[in-house]
Amino acid sequence: MAAKELKQFTLEEVAEHNKPDDLWVVIDAKVYNLSRFKDLHPGGISVLTDGEIAGQDATEAFYGLHRHEVLERPQYQRLQIGTIQGEQPVIYSRIVGEISDVPYAEPTWLSQGYHSPYYTENHRKFHQSMRRFADEFIYEDAQAREEDGKRPSQSVIDKMAAVNLHAMRMGPGKHLQGLSLMDGLVKPEEFDYFHELIITQEIARCGARGYGDGLMGGKVIGLPPVLNFGSEALKARVVPEVFAGKKFICLAISEAQAGSDVMGLQTTAVKSEDGKEWIVNGTKKWITNATFADYFTVGCKTEDGLTVILVERGPGVETRQIKTSYSTTAGTAYITFDNVRVPVENTLGEEGKGIFVILSNFNHERWVMCCSSARGQRSIVEECLKWATQRMAFGKPLTSQAVIRSKLAAMIARTESVQSWLENITYQMCHMTYKQQSQKLAGQIAFLKSYSTRCAQETAKDAVQIFGGRGITRTGMGRFVEHYHRTVTFDALLGGAEDVLADLGVRQAMRAMPKNARL
Repeated sequence: MAAKELKQFTLEEVAEHNKPDDLWVVIDAKVYNLSRFKDLHPGGISVLTDGEIAGQDATEAFYGLHRHEVLERPQYQRLQIGTIQGEQPVIYSRIVGEISDVPYAEPTWLSQGYHSPYYTENHRKFHQSMRRFADEFIYEDAQAREEDGKRPSQSVIDKMAAVNLHAMRMGPGKHLQGLSLMDGLVKPEEFDYFHELIITQEIARCGARGYGDGLMGGKVIGLPPVLNFGSEALKARVVPEVFAGKKFICLAISEAQAGSDVMGLQTTAVKSEDGKEWIVNGTKKWITNATFADYFTVGCKTEDGLTVILVERGPGVETRQIKTSYSTTAGTAYITFDNVRVPVENTLGEEGKGIFVILSNFNHERWVMCCSSARGQRSIVEECLKWATQRMAFGKPLTSQAVIRSKLAAMIARTESVQSWLENITYQMCHMTYKQQSQKLAGQIAFLKSYSTRCAQETAKDAVQIFGGRGITRTGMGRFVEHYHRTVTFDALLGGAEDVLADLGVRQAMRAMPKNARL
């Protein structure tokens, strides 16, 4: 269907259409006929028939109340009848793959004229491809599923599988050998933690926290124990179907009576009489992706201590949805294991030494959360800078208020410091062996996660103050800020509570204190 031809009008011509039954307005050099829409306007007829709106340039009034995306909806695009002669729109729609030119909306390595010692030309090309992918395939699905609570669309998961994004989210390693990564953009042996950081941060840009976890977040933390400690036969059967997005996996450690206290787990696994099976009984709580998981990486109390076992969904496995502060698209659930029989071949690592299996994954899990947290904060900085610039109060933009500028300054400082610390740690990860990472970075990553989530909560609080009532409204201008403020505490708890992680960092430092150190 051909696009309708738009006429050009002068401002004087538009001004003649200023009556309830003949009502035109100008928004960003575009002319809209609202005559038939006035009765449907959510804000009421009087807002439109006001003398300062009807027949006038309503750009400032519109952007004081609405997001630009409203004008992109088909039902409102149909209201446009023309443009203003000699003028061009200056406010543009979201462009797939674009880099924002709002100050601090992007990490400095992506900003025009800035440099970084960490990112190569391949990282930059990889980022361009990942951003286009996220904008084209992930963003719209994220907004829809966050709202309706359904799991992420299989079509998105399939598109991610086609370029092996599920495999790349496990980080660098042997599991990438032989795979075509992002249509061959990066070689498996050259893929590093900065590539993975880019993936995580681009997914986080969707601004839908529940969806972010629902997009196989359980795989990011539940599959590594299989990759690192599963038998070759088990890996050959499970890993390819998870990487293909055909099966789903989650990490089932936390229990109602044992969250951060891993050694206090009560779920049990007892050997059958013939020694060929585990019989698993117990419950797990707050498990991400569990409602739709096919596999459960489960921490169990066994005769010899703590053991990790891969349990497949089947008889005796029941999952019940848990409603949390964010969307049910994350698949958060309560799990009951009732005499579930599992082949002993599904044991991950040695019997009784499951604590090492669990701890081995904590660094990567927490680092991933730091990547997401850093990007989430930056997105809120961009929202606040845009709003404070366009919102008029007392006849001036909000940025004229010193208290607003002070909040913005603190938000920017926190965001930049988190990203800088994150990139430094990521560089160390790229140049350390797995063993060295475990020895040297456990405390650093614990500190960073505690610091980043504390910063995030401060930023959420400041953002609500900047947006005012809009910051606590689930739709409209402040919807991303409201969502962020409502869900930001997830990062403060998942992977270890802030205080627990801060204490871990100090304890790691105490172990490294030289015995001859004195003032």
